This record gives sequence, C-alpha cells and structure tokens, in this order.
Amino acid sequence: MDSRTFLGLTQSHNPYRWSMEVTSRLITMGNFLWGGAGLGAAISALEGTTGRNVVWATSQYLSYARCGEVLDIDVTVAVQGHHMSQARAVCHVGNREILTVNAALGDRPFDRSGQWERMPTVPSPDECGDREYRHDSENTIGDHMDQRIIKGRNPSELPGAEGDGQTLMWARIPKVIDGVDATTLAVLGDFVPFGVGQALGVRGGGNSLDNTLRVVNLVPTEWVLLDIRAHAVNRGFGHGLVHMFAEDGTLMATASQSCIVRYWKDDTSPADAEKGS
Repeated sequence: MDSRTFLGLTQSHNPYRWSMEVTSRLITMGNFLWGGAGLGAAISALEGTTGRNVVWATSQYLSYARCGEVLDIDVTVAVQGHHMSQARAVCHVGNREILTVNAALGDRPFDRSGQWERMPTVPSPDECGDREYRHDSENTIGDHMDQRIIKGRNPSELPGAEGDGQTLMWARIPKVIDGVDATTLAVLGDFVPFGVGQALGVRGGGNSLDNTLRVVNLVPTEWVLLDIRAHAVNRGFGHGLVHMFAEDGTLMATASQSCIVRYWKDDTSPADAEKGS
C-alpha cells in the first residue's frame, strides 16, 4: 500500500477537503494521534490538492485527536505560481482545531545540486536489535513501525547518565511498500521527543509543539536512518533535529521540532504527567 492508504486519508467531492479516521495504528500509547501522522496527512492532502511535491511543511500542534475521531483537513492555496505553490492545511475534529500546517510545494529547474551532510557510518538494520518499549505497543503506531536501535538506551537502562545528544535508529513502515514519500518521512521523523529523553537520560520524552519537514531528495529505500540530535532543554521545553537518510547515504529530509518535556506518566506524579509519550 501507499502512505495515503496507510493513513486512511480520502478526498471528498470538494478537492480542498480531505478526511481520515484516527485509528489505532495512528495513535501513541497515550491514545491520541501521532504528531507525525497528522503532519503526514496534511502533506498528502496539500500535495493531492495542488498536484505538486512538498518542499517544506511546518506544523503547529494545538490539541489532541483521539482514537475513533474523524480528522477533517481543509486546504487553502494562497499562492499558485509557475513553479511553486504556497498553501496551508487546517486539521480539525468538528470545530476543535488539532494542527495547522503551512507549506511550500513545487519543483524548479536548476543546474546545480549538492549534499554536504553525510550519513554516519552505522551497521545495517539486520545487525541491530529491535527497539524495546516500556509497555506493549499493540494497537498503537509503534506496532506498525519497525525500529532498530543503533545508538540509544532501552527503558530498562533508564534513568541513567546524560548522553551526548545523539540517538541513531533505523526505521520503516513495513506496510508502506510503494516507496518512501514526504508523507512517510513526516511519520518517521517525529522522534525528537524520544531523543530528548535519551539525551537527558530520564524515563521520559515529551509532546510535540511543532514539526518542520524539509524535503531534499526522495530515493528508493526500504529503511530510513534517523540521526536524532537533541540540541538543548530549558524551561521545560526541548529542541532538536532529525536527519533522515536512505540506505545509500542520500539525505532525504530533515525534521526539526520543539517539545514539552515530560516524564513518563507511570514514573512521576499525575499532576506532572498529564500526557505520556
């Protein structure tokens, strides 16, 4: 299946209105929509409406869509140029806004290209162990991703000393076999909160405030290397970046995020852990 089918995203008779049901395969362990799935759905809707490929898309997360709710996505094309469109998508459940996405889409003729960010030297996915979860990931998005840890700690190894800010992991969505696109990368790129917990050495993570996907070069690949860099944590917020590489070393995209840093719900007081991650 392709990424749109995986998300369950459909277009109405109105080409500017899309919708999807928030099913168990799109939710976190907190029973709400995985932020990357929301951004991915908005990107798919924006690309479907404009007929152009996303260059960058930035999302602001405002509320939570729960399992069983229907997310409607309304697309507005603000500017339609010769090579590029500027557009936005408002994602809502009824009159409750969940996230807003602004994006630029298009392709331009230009005679030069280059890549200066290099993929770290890492073992292959077959040489790496599966990521361990603190709870059973059944009926969540984690059950529909393969994740192989290269550099990182399992829940049983936390809390521990602060890390160096880098976490490395191979990831894929096995059911999406029709090629890695921007939507798939949006889903896979939502791991800065995970990297923040790893960097702090705590049993925790966070909830995304935003996510900006910048698409560079989409190439065929089965696995995507996530080079997660936690930059800093202060005032209860964490900030970081994910470089996403194909198996051949091509930098396909970057995803930058800020998040609300939280301890896991079962590891701290209820007042301090309204939402787990």
